[in-house]
Amino acid sequence: MAEEMAGKIAEAGLIALGAGLAIGLAALGAGYAQGKIGSSMAAAAAERPEMEKSMLIYLVLPETIVLFGFAIAFLLLGKL
Repeated sequence: MAEEMAGKIAEAGLIALGAGLAIGLAALGAGYAQGKIGSSMAAAAAERPEMEKSMLIYLVLPETIVLFGFAIAFLLLGKL
């Protein structure tokens, strides 16, 4: 009985850890990508200001990675 309860607690802890890693690493990677893209976008916009609006799409793309990480974390937490 006690071993079964300990196994369930350990399983819940690992699921929570996986959910935290999913959203945390996705946000970390997206933040790094947005930093690189943002600095490049600022340099390119200084040379060609007419391209600034079309370059904003590239700045938004890494946010989808965070949304995928959130979806994975939500699915993992649904198993609790």
